[in-house]
Amino acid sequence: MSDQRELSPIEKIKETSDGLRGSIPQSLRDELTGAIREDDQAVIKFHGMYQQDDRDRREERAEKKLDRLYTFMIRLRLPGGYLTSEQWIASHNIAGENSTGVIKITTRQTIQLHGLVKSRIKPTISAFSKAKLDSIATCGDINRNVLCSSHPMQSPVHAQVFEYADKISEKLMPKTRAYYEIWLDEDKLEDKKEEEDPLYENRYLPRKFKIAIAIPGNNDVDVFANDIGLIAIVENNELKGFNIAIGGGLSTTHGNPETYARLGTVIGFSDNEEKTMQTIYEILTVQRDFGNRSDRKLARLKYTVDKYGADWFRAEVEKRTGMKLEEPKPFEFTERRDYYGWKQGHNGLWYYTVFVENGRVLDDETVALKTALLEVAKTGKVTFRFTANQNVIVSDVAPADKDIINAILERYAITAHTDGASLLRKNAMACVALPTCPLALAEAQRYFPTLITKIEGLLGNHGLADDDIIVRMTGCPNGCARSYVAEIGFVGTAPGRYNLHLGGDNEGLRLNKIYKESLDEQAILQELDILFGSYKKERKMQESFGDFSVRKQLV
Repeated sequence: MSDQRELSPIEKIKETSDGLRGSIPQSLRDELTGAIREDDQAVIKFHGMYQQDDRDRREERAEKKLDRLYTFMIRLRLPGGYLTSEQWIASHNIAGENSTGVIKITTRQTIQLHGLVKSRIKPTISAFSKAKLDSIATCGDINRNVLCSSHPMQSPVHAQVFEYADKISEKLMPKTRAYYEIWLDEDKLEDKKEEEDPLYENRYLPRKFKIAIAIPGNNDVDVFANDIGLIAIVENNELKGFNIAIGGGLSTTHGNPETYARLGTVIGFSDNEEKTMQTIYEILTVQRDFGNRSDRKLARLKYTVDKYGADWFRAEVEKRTGMKLEEPKPFEFTERRDYYGWKQGHNGLWYYTVFVENGRVLDDETVALKTALLEVAKTGKVTFRFTANQNVIVSDVAPADKDIINAILERYAITAHTDGASLLRKNAMACVALPTCPLALAEAQRYFPTLITKIEGLLGNHGLADDDIIVRMTGCPNGCARSYVAEIGFVGTAPGRYNLHLGGDNEGLRLNKIYKESLDEQAILQELDILFGSYKKERKMQESFGDFSVRKQLV
């Protein structure tokens, strides 16, 4: 069982939090600071929020002896990344009234808003609740937003597979009513036994937990980068069940060799819904009981799997479910991408995937993306789906309505914006990083578009402008933009400096490795210029850049 002798401070906070209530109400009433109490900063994550501050203004405010400019980020729970038109309109309005106004699509198929001041948290959650949206369990040591292959054109059984995201999310929800009491003024429970939680108990999980569902052959969700990965096995357009992978996770710590990125290990096949759902549930209970609660840097499921072994883990799960998993079924991933532009699903409806650079939905000097999507939503003729690559799909458009929606996309130059982006830029992802993320060591989403432009120039010089290369950037080693499974990955080490990683494959089945450490922009471009030159001259027919990097033993 998990070592309980030296619990980390967060473990003690969880156990004494009164069902994730903490002293949040008292923190909210404190008008002397924009922050909340230190223990509450851990508890509030389970409500879908992080306390942040504007790091660009820390020095200026310190000189003036002012408190840091504290704000909060809130993240919605959207299994599979689905919103109705009405919910999009509500999110647009809430963002404008309570946050920076930018709707941020995350790498986990949901949206988050930045810049909420403390006094606006409760009105924000209330407004989301009226739109039938919530932020429960999107942060913290708990199962987070469940990913699912996003585009319905991918398979005739997409809708059937997609339903699992919501079912899993519901099954793994915490039982506490703290969220409803604190933010929505629900009456307190008279009998706390009503919220006893057999899954999370009062300890919750040792660390965050992520689940994704993929439909071969497109690994658009990076299924093996998750604690649990479900690979749908489809034969003759019929869902046969899921291969189940465990132990994926990308976060590391610079200078700590005990931490590492890991891809999931397939441990078996489940042929029915009951077995699949119960297996997922018991994987969490095993991690709850055996995960590391002393060192949070070693607390993810991947470390538990490697400590005890995948065979032991499977046997323990089977003992708890009382059901045997079958041996894994064959599957193949052949690509990892979003399907841009208009595509028709197997259901006859139409879908338009809009390119959203780094997931930031806003109006700027290049494109009025936020206004355009609001106009699309106001037609009431669409739904919205988010991809795990931070893009948005204008979804479920009837053939009779396609011209109406397309006219809006054309009028606001969304079509030109999407068609005009290079393949490199469409493949790129970056995390939020500075100025709000407290973990960021370097820039990511603010800087990456500029670097991409310079890399595009290099590719053009070598006649590689149309190559399908996956490149990603994170401002720290936590891996939120999944840079460790990119063909070219940048991981921030200090302001303006990044480790350059090479060797991931195009399908998300292989981790990359460090090629050069702590490079500034000039050094990055010099290295890539040399690499692209060699790639152009020495690659084999149809060889991807990642495969070339491995074949040439660059890493």
